[in-house]
Amino acid sequence: MKKAKHRLMGTHEIQIRLGGELSRQRINQLTAKTHFPKPIAELKQGRVWLADDVEDWIRLHRTQPVRA
Repeated sequence: MKKAKHRLMGTHEIQIRLGGELSRQRINQLTAKTHFPKPIAELKQGRVWLADDVEDWIRLHRTQPVRA
């Protein structure tokens, strides 16, 4: 049986995906908002999200193009 592979993102990856110019504090503010996807896990190292959920959020909520 084949396991499904999920791409994951932490706050650092989200910061990079949003262009790398936002501070860690600003990323934490964005991810705390109710319209941001819920993390799928909270680890000692921090929260993690499904990359597809984050990408969907970026497409819906970001008006400026972001660097990939």
